[in-house]
Amino acid sequence: MKTELDTLATALHVKTDDALKASPQLAPWRPAVGVAPKLSDAELVTLAMMQAMLGFTSEARWLRHARSYLRHLFLYLPKQPGYNKRLCKGAGLLRRISRLLATDTSVWSDEVWIVDSTPVECGRSRETVKRSDLAGWAEYGYCASRSRFFWGLRLHLVCTLQGLPVAFALTGAKADERETLLDLLAAEPGLVAARPAQTLIGDKNYFGRGFEHELAEQDIRLLRPAHKGKPERPGTPLFKPLRQITESVNETLKGQLDLEQHLGRTPGGVVARTGARWSKNRLSMSIRISRAPG
Repeated sequence: MKTELDTLATALHVKTDDALKASPQLAPWRPAVGVAPKLSDAELVTLAMMQAMLGFTSEARWLRHARSYLRHLFLYLPKQPGYNKRLCKGAGLLRRISRLLATDTSVWSDEVWIVDSTPVECGRSRETVKRSDLAGWAEYGYCASRSRFFWGLRLHLVCTLQGLPVAFALTGAKADERETLLDLLAAEPGLVAARPAQTLIGDKNYFGRGFEHELAEQDIRLLRPAHKGKPERPGTPLFKPLRQITESVNETLKGQLDLEQHLGRTPGGVVARTGARWSKNRLSMSIRISRAPG
């Protein structure tokens, strides 16, 4: 197990280092004159992804573990405050590297996508709500599937039927799911341009003539169940099993990625931790596919 872990960390470091050499603009900006960081950007990405892979939600506990068992892989390991600052500044880099890992898999070109949103709770006490740096972004919302109110964010996820994340966004708990999806597609037009006649499966919240028209203009076919009292829509017999797949993907991702235990207290911290967890998922997907027979 230790040998496999070392091999995985080495491969991830080499992949990230090669990507940064080919595209230096991926790295966070820093002044040309100054003290170079002791922990390179490639090592930071490797350390963050290994933390998510091994299930450590506490940065302090993770760094203690790394000093005890992974010291031979890293020439320098920062203290918790420095590691936290580097993670927050490197959130964009984590997102880009995870995209590179995802595009290396065979399921990246899947012709069917699932879209859904799920709560990301950020606090439960009134004092947390009043003092948190997330106030103004996080807000009160309602989770219908669990019949509960929560204070926090909402994760909007587009993924393949196999559970590979294609795109995601973190918004306030009351953000409109349809507008968020359109913003996601507008932010990355290349995703749709490379996939003509893409099928998108969503729930009843993704409705509206104008909304469906905008998707159709991008050559996206939306499949969703009809509202009560409305005529059945195409693909109705498939919605029940596919809806079960959607819920399974959401619950698996939330369970494996510890999204309810992200421990982020600032917008940058939440984004960095979420990015590291998606990187973990994409890395795990790459490993499973590469090991699949045939």
